[in-house]
Amino acid sequence: MRNIFPRAQRISHLGDSRVTPFRIVNKILSFSTRGEIDFVDLTDHVTQAVAESGIANGIVHVFAPHATGIIILTENDPALLEDIKTFLGKLVPRSGSYSHPSNAHSHLRSVLLPPDKTLPVVDECVEFGTWQSLLFVETDVYPRKRTVTIQVLGE
Repeated sequence: MRNIFPRAQRISHLGDSRVTPFRIVNKILSFSTRGEIDFVDLTDHVTQAVAESGIANGIVHVFAPHATGIIILTENDPALLEDIKTFLGKLVPRSGSYSHPSNAHSHLRSVLLPPDKTLPVVDECVEFGTWQSLLFVETDVYPRKRTVTIQVLGE
């Protein structure tokens, strides 16, 4: 049988003495934002967390436990980030007829984009595309202290 996943690890069968232990490693990253539509590059922090985890193959899940914070996977280019700011401003304008006081637009922007991303870990490396970076996007109107949970799962 031809292996169509050349870098994939074989699945262990019951009774196989080569079963590799499955592990979960958690890391909390804390940082501050500068206010509305601020971008914080998490790429190096996630890469470092995976390297320190000792997990060679699995996944890394990055989650922002905030109602007004999102995580995107895109190119970290200043012109593109400015386009994203403009896009979010047009999609959900700051001044609108909202019922929620002060920052309804921040919450609505967060509803449209997810607070998490999951990436594969292969041979001790996070699999990013050529131009991809993992960014936290602050959608709230004020600077905030934020955290993200970096969870590495695998063997």
